Amino acid sequence: MKKSAIYFGILITGSAYSSAGSAQSSVTLYGVIDSGINYTNNIQKGKTANAFSGGHQIAMIEGGSAGLQGSRWGITGSEDLGNGMKAIFLLESGFYSNNGALNQGGAMFGRQAYVGIKSDLGTVTLGRQYDPVVDFFRPYLASPQWGGYMTAHPSDLDNAQNTRRINHSIKFRSSTWNGLTVEAILGLGGVAGSFVQNSIWGAGASYAAGPFSAGAAYLNVSNPNLSFFGANPNAGPATSNNLGSFGSATSPESNPVFAGYASAGRMEIAAAGMGLTLGAFNTNVAYSNTRFGNLGSAAGPDPLHYAGTAAFNNVEVNLQYQMTPSLLTGIAYDYTRNGGAGGKEGADYHLFSAGIDWFLSKRTDVYSIAVYEKADGMDSTGRAAVAQITGLTPSSTDKQVALRVGIRHRF
Repeated sequence: MKKSAIYFGILITGSAYSSAGSAQSSVTLYGVIDSGINYTNNIQKGKTANAFSGGHQIAMIEGGSAGLQGSRWGITGSEDLGNGMKAIFLLESGFYSNNGALNQGGAMFGRQAYVGIKSDLGTVTLGRQYDPVVDFFRPYLASPQWGGYMTAHPSDLDNAQNTRRINHSIKFRSSTWNGLTVEAILGLGGVAGSFVQNSIWGAGASYAAGPFSAGAAYLNVSNPNLSFFGANPNAGPATSNNLGSFGSATSPESNPVFAGYASAGRMEIAAAGMGLTLGAFNTNVAYSNTRFGNLGSAAGPDPLHYAGTAAFNNVEVNLQYQMTPSLLTGIAYDYTRNGGAGGKEGADYHLFSAGIDWFLSKRTDVYSIAVYEKADGMDSTGRAAVAQITGLTPSSTDKQVALRVGIRHRF
């Protein structure tokens, strides 16, 4: 399967000496810059007690909000420790190419920051890291192949687009044995007197044989409003809705898809996908189940007085066609069902997308993406569901269309 990120860097090699003798080490600098122009037919400008006002928008939007990849730069390195072992590290900083600001809530290395040991058996790393859903489920979606953020599942509800990372985490990823790779992660909550509070744990696996591959993952999050959605430096306390604000009486919404479930005491994501590559064609099917459980806890605000569990089921089918070595196209359909909570009606989201990516060189490509979303029912805020293409401001109606032309350069 085509991978979404290929890093090109400047390799600096040197040597260091220890009591055991000479040890080789290396450091690599790499990065991605992705920017483009978006047209959106309708975004919220404000609201009243009964309705939203909206209008179309033309804007330059950073790749991390609507493009193929978030702009970033990073440093990765390794040192040979002997006996088949290496010390490794990675520091990766996300930024907005349209204004130069830091992404991920202003964190210096908000995308990733870890150090660890790699051996023939696998790799153990400690720091801020990706979860197994990102590592083993995301490759089967349109978003990392040709679609980017706008083709992600509504509001990235299953984190398959990697909107959130896990802080204070210990991660093990095995080497690949006969096509099988496994992974486990534990995010320490750090709360005195409680090992479970604010903790995160998960596991995943993938298998590849010839043209077929499959992956599955599970993530369990305690107090997600704080531990998961509140993991960036600009996040608020338990009284804030880090899942997405309801906003004021007049301001546009930020995340109506699941913002109403901020009081969940636990969040669980179970996901699986499979793909088949035949010549120039690659097709994938993916399913995820996201559950916000123990609603009404003290983890976050609960203005709608929810109780019980809100569950989202998501199914995606996508097709990629490599027309020429330098021209890639794709189409996808995604369906999401929110069953509702507390006896309130849920919502349905239908997402249609298409994209084309033209590689001018191994490092530079230009692309275009078109996305249409239709919403039905009642969303988590207790209002008639509106469309919200991931990364964009919600629509004032149940429909939203977005078109993007962008350029990406990797170094």
